[in-house]
Amino acid sequence: MLQFGAPTPGASHTPRPAAFGIAEREGRIALVRVTPAAGGDWLDLPGGAVDPGEDEIAALVREFGEETGLVIAVGEPVTAFAQYFEKSDGQAVNNQGHVYVVGVEREDPALKIEDDHMLVWVDPADAVRTLRHDGHAWAVAKWMRGEGR
Repeated sequence: MLQFGAPTPGASHTPRPAAFGIAEREGRIALVRVTPAAGGDWLDLPGGAVDPGEDEIAALVREFGEETGLVIAVGEPVTAFAQYFEKSDGQAVNNQGHVYVVGVEREDPALKIEDDHMLVWVDPADAVRTLRHDGHAWAVAKWMRGEGR
């Protein structure tokens, strides 16, 4: 598994199982613009942490819905990676998991509960340049090359 990012000096990065998805519609991919109350503004792939008792697929379906209000079907994995970072609450983590190709089945606005996440549709090449995490950008680049589809 490729490791992205660098650990924060003096911080203990907790391993955090996670899963993310790439959904395409009309040549664009789904991203979430994250604007937490603590400050910041960045783009991420939809997805996130695997909760206790979940597997990656269940976590991805749940997280995608909570962040975007979309119901998805999870397809093949594109890649796996790990990414050191600090969450907006200051917790140092190392996300570890897969990025999957996903299909959008329908919208369900009742699923969306994360008010600081907004669904945006972005050209994949622009996504590679603007995604916050290098691991996300790398996964989108692999997907653009036809890997994992």
